[in-house]
Amino acid sequence: MAHPEINRYVLDSYALLAFLEGEKGGTRVREFLKKAARQKCRLFMSIVNLGEALYIVEREKGLSETQDVLACIRELPVAVVDADSRLTFAAAHIKAHYPVAYADCFAIALAQIERASLITGDPEFNRARIDDFLPIVWLE
Repeated sequence: MAHPEINRYVLDSYALLAFLEGEKGGTRVREFLKKAARQKCRLFMSIVNLGEALYIVEREKGLSETQDVLACIRELPVAVVDADSRLTFAAAHIKAHYPVAYADCFAIALAQIERASLITGDPEFNRARIDDFLPIVWLE
């Protein structure tokens, strides 16, 4: 059940990687994580987007680093949401109508289901005009 008094946000892989790799926007993600740790907001991430971040880390830095990253992620105040049929069908519907990567559709669908804003810096969301129907917190 939604808690309207608590802000809700979904992290995509772009946001998670910005935080983990100290990239542009990572400081802002850290602030959201601090707020979530103090229970001032709720953070969610689809398991599909987590998997996307993990394959990128493994490809760039190897399996050992990926295992360390996963251990770190498990300590973060982020609810990782499995891709059940409801989320998968919602993601498929988005993919059918918007020119975004399939994994990104899971972040969008999860934000819709959770009545949350999406945290990202991925320019693909801007080109697809996702912010026409979903609140987006843009990382700069």
